[in-house]
Order: sequence, then C-alpha cells, then structure tokens
Amino acid sequence: MNGAKTYGAAAAAIIMIGLAIAAWVNNSTPGPAAAATGTGVRQQLDPMLEARTMGAVDAPIMIYEMSDFQCPFCRDFWEQTMPALFEEYVETGKVRFTFLNLPIISLHPNAAEAHEFAMCAAAQDQFWPIHDALFDTQREWERQRDPTPHFLSLVAGADLDRDAFDQCMQSGMARRVVAQDVQSAMRNRLDKTPTFIIEGQALLGGAPIETWRPMLDSLYSMKTGGGGN
Repeated sequence: MNGAKTYGAAAAAIIMIGLAIAAWVNNSTPGPAAAATGTGVRQQLDPMLEARTMGAVDAPIMIYEMSDFQCPFCRDFWEQTMPALFEEYVETGKVRFTFLNLPIISLHPNAAEAHEFAMCAAAQDQFWPIHDALFDTQREWERQRDPTPHFLSLVAGADLDRDAFDQCMQSGMARRVVAQDVQSAMRNRLDKTPTFIIEGQALLGGAPIETWRPMLDSLYSMKTGGGGN
C-alpha cells in the first residue's frame, strides 16, 4: 500500500542509544506515548486507543506493548505468553493492557498494511479479533507479494461494517494513527518488538509467563499495599 516506505524509513531511522523510558512516560506530545503517564488521559488524536486497550480502568498496573504484526517474536508472545497473562492478570483486574503499533517495515514489508487494517477494526471496536486473526495467520500472509486479499478475508469474517471499514482505510486515519505510534517510538529510542512498558520500565522480547509472574506479583503487592493474588 502507499505509505509503507514512510513507515519503513521511520522505523529504520531509530538508533538504539538507550531506553528513554522517563521521556516516554512523561511525554506531553499528543499520542499514545503521552497516554503512558498512567493518568488515564486519552488522546483525542487517537480514537482507536481505547479499543486496543483491555482490562479494568482502575487496574493498578499499566502495560503498553509495542508490537509488529509480522514479527515472529511478537507472534510467539501472543501464542505462548499472552493467554496466561490475560487470564491471570488482565481478567483478574490487576493489569490494564494497551497495544501500540511499531511495524518495522525494513524487516517486515507487509506489516504496515496489517496495522492499518487492525486500526480500522479498532475504529469499530473490533481490534482484538483482528489482532488475533493477524497473528494466527501470520505465516500465511507474511511472504505474500500482495497481502490485501488475505486481510480483506479476515475483515469479511469479522463483525465489521464493510462500508465503514473501507471508508476508514481510504481516509488515511488509520495510517496516521500507526505513524503516530512509530514516531513516538522514534522519539524515545525504542526500536525492538515486542517491547513492553510496564509502569515506566521496559521489558524487551516475548518473555515467558514465568518471567512475568514475579515481576507483576511484586508490582501488584507494592501498589496495593501487600494485597494477595
């Protein structure tokens, strides 16, 4: 799709000098980065942000995942770790979880389009079904010269208004949302997927649930005054 090279240039331009997490957390520039303050402020420039967030509004722990739908390590996290993380921490009200777009087009040429499709699904509050379908079928579309027919087949199988979806794709709004996330990552020297921002700290890579449990349990205990599981 048009604009893929723009994403690629932006992602490839990131130089990993160090993780400027404080800048991410306190960034006042409109966009998902600013929402990472934990204040619950939602950015008007990103109407899809709430749709790609799950978990209780008052959950004591906030996690942001920076992900690439064509990244095999992101798929591994989705398949191997996310189910337990969701069951043990999101559904229990301990964690609120938000997905941020970071398609690395220099490595994954079909990723930008996948993210745009996901954002237009988010505009109809159907982000998570498309998120799951994109990862579930990643090996089918990752090497396709033109993945659009496959992405459209996922849309056809979802509970989406096709006319509204097509209008979203044509308007460029989804592309702007994806670009906004990528630019936030650039400003904060973040170029790896998946990367997780957990209460102002970074966890790189799709670590197994055994790595997450002690970290999240300790955070939860600290934030709730020693509350149990």
